[in-house]
Amino acid sequence: MRVGLFALMAMLTITSCVSKKKFLELEETHDSLENLYLKSREDLTRCQRELETCNNELARMEKDVTYLRGQNDRLIGNIGDMAMLSQKEAENVEKSLEKINEKDLQIKRLSEALTRKDSVTIALVTSLKGAIGNMDDEDIQISVEKGVVFVNISDRFLFRSGSYRVNSKAKDVLAKVAKIVEAKPEMEVLVEGHTDNVSYAKGELEDNWDLSAKRATSLVRMLHKEFKIDPARLTAAGRAEYIPIASNDTAEGRSANRRTRIVIMPKLDQFYGMIEAELNKK
Repeated sequence: MRVGLFALMAMLTITSCVSKKKFLELEETHDSLENLYLKSREDLTRCQRELETCNNELARMEKDVTYLRGQNDRLIGNIGDMAMLSQKEAENVEKSLEKINEKDLQIKRLSEALTRKDSVTIALVTSLKGAIGNMDDEDIQISVEKGVVFVNISDRFLFRSGSYRVNSKAKDVLAKVAKIVEAKPEMEVLVEGHTDNVSYAKGELEDNWDLSAKRATSLVRMLHKEFKIDPARLTAAGRAEYIPIASNDTAEGRSANRRTRIVIMPKLDQFYGMIEAELNKK
């Protein structure tokens, strides 16, 4: 505005002092300068807008940079934490594998110990069957259950009905069993008397429990006195009718239940000692 007023005054002054031609030239120059001025203002306004836009973009970029630096710092921290965690996890896995290997070794040694024990048991069964010979399998049965040898003998080979006095057949049967037991000093012998469920009381015998115990004691006494088996290896037990192997509802079942069971087994302290020795091997 000031420029225009100044220009107008200048023109009036010049008009009075200069020729028309000169005036026109000055007027043309004025118009050019005014146009230049207007264009310059437009350029300045545009540049100011662009500068504001650039400042806004710069501020946004600086904000992004600050955020990214924070993210980068956190990532670096996480990587460090993960490295420490991974190392700790690796150590834990290594320790776990060591424990698993130790357990596997213990299981292997225990399995080897049990295998050797089973081998001894199988050899014992074979020896017993060979020694007993051609007796009726229904009356004398040999089996292995959980590493223990069981010899079931029908009472008809051992006692008269209702008696605990050993008959002559019993001596023949016990002689064959004693021969094997004597050859296996590491074995213990448990003699169990079993009856049917028919109540029995006679003389000094009060019931089936008393009868089964007396019968077991008679056989243990014969193994010791007649066949010189160490009494420290012998145990007598009366089981009465409480562990039947057949139904007592039939004569055949009651006959099967009237039996003596001889249990031949390794001494437990030696067996566990063998297992412990295997487990302690390095």
